[in-house]
Amino acid sequence: MAAPKKGRGSSGGQGRPGRALALILIAMVALTGGMFLSGHTTPRLGIDLAGGTSITLKAKSQPGKPDAINPTNMDTAVSIIERRVNGLGVSEAEVQTQGRDNIIVNIPKGTNSKQAREQVGTTAQLYFRPVLTVTAGQATPTDTASPSASGSAKPSASPSDKETASGSKATPSAGATTQGRAVTGALKKDTSPSPSTSASGTPKASASPSASVDPATAELQKRFAALDCSTKAGRAKAGANAKPTDTTIACSSEGDAKYVLGPAEVSGTDVDSAKATIDQQRGMWIVQMDFTDKGSKKFQQITSKLSQQQSPMNQFAIALDGEVVSAPQVNETLSGSAEISGSFTQQSAQDLANVLSYGALPLSFDEDTVTTVTAALGGEQLQAGLIAGAIGLALVVIYLVAYYRGLAFIALLSLLVSGILTYTLMSLLGPAIGFALNLPAVCGAIVAIGITADSFIVYFERIRDEIRDGRTLRPAVERAWPRARRTILVSDFVSFLAAAVLFIVTVGKVQGFAFTLGLTTLLDVVVVFLFTKPVMTLMARTKFFSGGHPWSGLDPKRLGAKPPLRRTRRVNAPTDPKEA
Repeated sequence: MAAPKKGRGSSGGQGRPGRALALILIAMVALTGGMFLSGHTTPRLGIDLAGGTSITLKAKSQPGKPDAINPTNMDTAVSIIERRVNGLGVSEAEVQTQGRDNIIVNIPKGTNSKQAREQVGTTAQLYFRPVLTVTAGQATPTDTASPSASGSAKPSASPSDKETASGSKATPSAGATTQGRAVTGALKKDTSPSPSTSASGTPKASASPSASVDPATAELQKRFAALDCSTKAGRAKAGANAKPTDTTIACSSEGDAKYVLGPAEVSGTDVDSAKATIDQQRGMWIVQMDFTDKGSKKFQQITSKLSQQQSPMNQFAIALDGEVVSAPQVNETLSGSAEISGSFTQQSAQDLANVLSYGALPLSFDEDTVTTVTAALGGEQLQAGLIAGAIGLALVVIYLVAYYRGLAFIALLSLLVSGILTYTLMSLLGPAIGFALNLPAVCGAIVAIGITADSFIVYFERIRDEIRDGRTLRPAVERAWPRARRTILVSDFVSFLAAAVLFIVTVGKVQGFAFTLGLTTLLDVVVVFLFTKPVMTLMARTKFFSGGHPWSGLDPKRLGAKPPLRRTRRVNAPTDPKEA
């Protein structure tokens, strides 16, 4: 009696299959409920299914840096662009390199996708430069300028309308507010003439009246006077080919102000983090910045210098792609962290924070091509793929019914459970980790049907082998499970390993195939262990299956079962008729 008890106890809890079924039922209810409560009842679609915009960026050679376009810098640029776009909440933006000097950015349709396209095109380096001169965008002699609410300067704005930069962690004066728009480098320490602002608001040399004007300064004055920031072309040419160490001219991002900027002493790489938040006390949106240790020292030095200057030379400009996105005044020395405040809207504050966090790229790029991708082609391909998947599933069902008969019912129930788990997880993983269902991912899900069906077949064949050996159904179900379990685990491990390697070594859409294949392989193990095996145990207790009904798929006669093995006592035949 001990041996049968041990055998039953070693079968993995087959006497209580209800526990496993209850567990997977709870998981299904929880996932389905979470899907509806979150409002994400359908999987997020990739650009090939949802449509969107595909942008090709071409890296430009850097002045004095012929070897700047290299794999390391390209990978760094991909990482920053991806974080910048995803920082806007764009669903499943895809950023990858193509060839030596191209980056492909795919932005599906969705929330903030238009804003993301604008920021993707703004891919140059970020610098903090001191403001030497500022005036209206069209440079009329009597115009003066000050920052506007959105971060660019407008003529005749009052000081109360200007944005404010304040800092903490620095000197005893840290925490005070300063008027202006952003943060930047330092003023020149040499004695060479530099542009300043005349009473009329136009730049002039700082040399004495008797001294001749430096040719470089004269050229800068000429370019500044001729600069028209009201056009996109004018803004693009303003600081073209300027090096970080150069004094240059620049336009505001809105084109309503133009600047003469000193050399950059703080770059975007010196910003550790930036975020937009609302000041509860003042009821206004602000941008908070934290610098790296190295950047904090630079920032302290430049704000110390700027705080001793008169307006507008106490301003520092955040210059991105040669355009000034913000330019606050500094009245006190700051370091470590800083705060930019003013008439921000939530959107403008988040835009500036995003630029500060992810704006510094090791390379500059030109927007080579912009293509609008429609969902029509992807929809047609998806429809064709779903038709192919339906045909494949139908063939699998026909095979299961024809060959396994009643066992096909258990297999179909298992496929249904696997489908529900896969669908709910895909819907929830979209907002959770940015997973998007694209065409390769659909292919991975279709391939998974075969992997799941293969697991059922392995188990069913083990059971039929036990019946052929002369065992009844209930012992056959339990004896077949350990051997089938090992085979299923090994097969699924190989599939999952292949999916994991494919996911690691590939990029883009192929990763969608690998991810879906790996996910469905894991779900196959869950379904077989927590659903297929317990249901098979329960079905073995029914008369239809245990009695070997011809349509059960377990009929001993159809399987060619051997007679049960029985031990018989040997009796010697009598040799003497009288003894008989």
